[in-house]
Amino acid sequence: GFPPLQIKGKELEGGKIALDGSVSSQYISALLMVAPIMKNGLTLELLGHIASRPYIQLTLNMMRYFGIDYDWQENVIKIAHQTYTPRPFTVESDWSGASYWYEIVACANNASIRLLGLQRESSQGDSKVADIFSALGVETVFSGDQVMLKKKAIEVSYFEYDFDHQPDLAQTVVVTCCLKDIPFKFTGLQSLHIKETDRIAALICELRKLGYVLRETAPGVLEYKGEKVEKIANPSIATYEDHRMAMAFAPAALMFSDIYIENPQVVSKSYPQYWDHLKEVGFDVEEIV
Repeated sequence: GFPPLQIKGKELEGGKIALDGSVSSQYISALLMVAPIMKNGLTLELLGHIASRPYIQLTLNMMRYFGIDYDWQENVIKIAHQTYTPRPFTVESDWSGASYWYEIVACANNASIRLLGLQRESSQGDSKVADIFSALGVETVFSGDQVMLKKKAIEVSYFEYDFDHQPDLAQTVVVTCCLKDIPFKFTGLQSLHIKETDRIAALICELRKLGYVLRETAPGVLEYKGEKVEKIANPSIATYEDHRMAMAFAPAALMFSDIYIENPQVVSKSYPQYWDHLKEVGFDVEEIV
């Protein structure tokens, strides 16, 4: 029931398939990227609610840049048999990775951080982090292909947000709100149950170690009502083989004297220089063998 698998390739016929659109955009993106080389192209019907729509659009935008035409009407995406055309391309920096620097600015007593390679007009759905953190006390100043993050007044005492289109930002925002003691109700988190780990369960468990009581009050709905318990001394945060758990919890060191992050190498999935970058801005990061 587990890999390794032996897979023998053959020409893909293509045609029409239907797929549950509420589970994960990654399945959809994988099919879309291979669709142009299918003999008959692909008509993909997305059933039910379409989660993480900006991630699907990002895939299609990249495909169009490299010469692929598509048609997306309501819940049906059609891609004919075509050929990708190589073109020069500059990869934008990762807005998801930038979110942890927003968290750091929000939690620091005083901070300004300049991030390179980020654009105001971005195809990345997670660029919404700039708007989200504006409410949480971080100003974003755009200048060409870089941004400056600065402290400003927090605009909310209670925060509600639907993460259906930006689920990868959820851990960052959840931890930030707890550290800033901002009660919240976050919806659209149903896909977090099937990410690298069950991220909702992981957040509830690990934030309790820091003294915050969170509850999933309905499927995909996570709430913090300000309830607290005594925190664990020198808490050790389990990361569940999930890069975003490690990166979202590390800035808690700004609020607590010591934070231990288990299996810190998990950040290599998306941000291998994360610990080095934290050191560069003054964090005391020590690997314990």
